[in-house]
Amino acid sequence: MSRFEQGTIIGERYAIDSYINEGGMQYVYKAHDRLLDRYVALKTPKNSSATKRFKQSAILSAKVNHHNIAKTLDYVRDGEDRYLIEELIDGTDLQQALLSRAQFIDPHLAARIFNYLAKGLAAAHHANVVHRDLKPTNIMVTGKHSLTSIKITDFGIATMAKDELVEAIEGGDSTLSMSQTAVGALPYMAPEAIESPRTVSAAADIWSIGAMFYQLITGALPFGNGLKAVQRIMNVDITPPPAFVLSNPQFRPLAESLLSISLSCLKKNPKDRPTADSLVSACSRLCYATAQRHEGQINNFLHKAWGFISQEENNVFFHKESVYGPNPIKIGAHVNFSKYDGGGSFRAHPVLIYDDQPE
Repeated sequence: MSRFEQGTIIGERYAIDSYINEGGMQYVYKAHDRLLDRYVALKTPKNSSATKRFKQSAILSAKVNHHNIAKTLDYVRDGEDRYLIEELIDGTDLQQALLSRAQFIDPHLAARIFNYLAKGLAAAHHANVVHRDLKPTNIMVTGKHSLTSIKITDFGIATMAKDELVEAIEGGDSTLSMSQTAVGALPYMAPEAIESPRTVSAAADIWSIGAMFYQLITGALPFGNGLKAVQRIMNVDITPPPAFVLSNPQFRPLAESLLSISLSCLKKNPKDRPTADSLVSACSRLCYATAQRHEGQINNFLHKAWGFISQEENNVFFHKESVYGPNPIKIGAHVNFSKYDGGGSFRAHPVLIYDDQPE
């Protein structure tokens, strides 16, 4: 299917505004709902073989209504084509918003994201809807670095994801390596999803969210990526966390709790994993910073102990113990942080140094 031109009318109601992106199975457009005068996300399958599954996926996803899940608004048939209409999220995915600039994130930010996603996942599981393809690119955030809202997306293609993953896995290594959906999902895929992909349950989503948050905290995929990850997943051979995760006393208690929760999700037997409701309870007991996140640049670092961050027209004080991770503290480094009132200057904590530092 070729891309739609701006102004194309779908189902006598939706006018194509612009192309957004594409996933393994679908094209995504920004469209104007002419009836309700609002902008929506319009999704359409990339190939005709997926068309028949689109309606079933729409019915499933429409059952879920939660503020941490992108809402399914409509299903449209126009001739032989099918379209899924979803809430338009004015943001980008977690991969682009943060992980493209930081290999890992600090425990405070990770806990905040974990809490929201656990709640969204619990709502889906209460409606008997399994996502099957949870990964950073299916987590949408608004506000860029400040993460003003967090939503799981693409529940609407759950059935399509299932069928493509089944076909890829049963087709063997060559088919698996050629499936864009399977390649992206593999690092987060539960053992039973590889072994018996037709019968996965909600517990597979729990494994995926555990793998994702292990990556967010440590900067490492728990089982690596590509086909070489399969054997490690089946053996639950988890990459040990790097030393920095637990080395800083300022972050150790929260990091330990997050690692423990993540590892509890990565049990080979699905029955040994927590439920989404249990994850919500575990996250509610975490103590983490909820203040707005900001971006800035380090403009001063004195005595290898403390310095200042330029943020808009302010200088924000920070201490090296408030910096998470091994990235070097240097003048000009781009950082993500929360700030609080201090003596004379705002004080930053936690501070996350981005990977894209000046030479």
